[in-house]
Amino acid sequence: MAGARRGGAEEFFMRLARAFAARDIEQRVVIRTHDERRAVFNRHNVDAEELPFGGWFDRRTVPELTNMLQRFRPDIVVSWMNRATRAMARARRGYAGDLVHVARLGGYYDLKYYAGCDHLVGNTPDIVTHIKDQGWPAERAHYLPNFVDADPAPPVARSSQQTPEDAILLLALGRLHRNKAFDVLIDALATLPEHWLWLAGSGPEEDALKAQAVAAGVADRVRFLGWRDDIAALLAATDILVCPSRHEPLGNVVIEAWAHDVPVVACASQGPRHLIEDGETGLLVAIDDSDALAGAIRRVGDANLAAALRAAGTDAYQRDYTEQAVVDRYLAFFEAIRLRKAA
Repeated sequence: MAGARRGGAEEFFMRLARAFAARDIEQRVVIRTHDERRAVFNRHNVDAEELPFGGWFDRRTVPELTNMLQRFRPDIVVSWMNRATRAMARARRGYAGDLVHVARLGGYYDLKYYAGCDHLVGNTPDIVTHIKDQGWPAERAHYLPNFVDADPAPPVARSSQQTPEDAILLLALGRLHRNKAFDVLIDALATLPEHWLWLAGSGPEEDALKAQAVAAGVADRVRFLGWRDDIAALLAATDILVCPSRHEPLGNVVIEAWAHDVPVVACASQGPRHLIEDGETGLLVAIDDSDALAGAIRRVGDANLAAALRAAGTDAYQRDYTEQAVVDRYLAFFEAIRLRKAA
């Protein structure tokens, strides 16, 4: 996995590798150099190696990947998104052994990077449809969902963020990027005087969002938390999780809220639209509609509706998105493609 320094796809890669280790799956993990990820893997007894995964002048990554293939001789290789897939395809050319190359896509990528793969995995049905619409054979395109960390944690003290105990607290999580539409949420907050917002993330839109909060008159009720790793503790302190994204292939934050008994309001971008049954497991509103978003947030102020959303969200999580359920699906998939290759 040659991913970014921070991100939901990268976090799921780490969770999945740790889950495989807990099942005693023999694996080798290769990541772009990253001290924090290496330390996490070390604590969980995951054998992880680091490579640059650089550009054209990187002369190290591909030869070392080929050497790793020769030493480990895997049945299956899973590469995570574009850069790692391209590097593995080149490494495979120098490898004399037999393997199945699976690439995992967490977005709507151009398949030019995946031509040498045997199978492609999308983490939503819509991504799988995108894969097939580009001409990829349907029998080699597969849906495997994500799971999230469901371990409970004590709530972050509201006083640590100068937030009143009796405020209705909204939480939004993600990279501070236009795709996440936190600007729409700040506009909605201007019409919700009893609500406060914790915004956890970092990214290029941070200064613009802070300026918008001042201009909208809500800066005293918005807390910019930066990138956080204590998601369970933040959710434990929260009344409503809001996902206002314009573009959201999956929406891990929705599953995280379900896993921690928090009601969800989301804009109907690709991932939340797939995950949420409107009015049952969450509330969906139109993209870029701050008035509709504010209206849905107000609706969750009804205690009966909030309780029903929490219960249905928990049921959805327990049915389809627990670690056990998702890892079982991955292992069944691996066995099926291994046997298909052997035949």
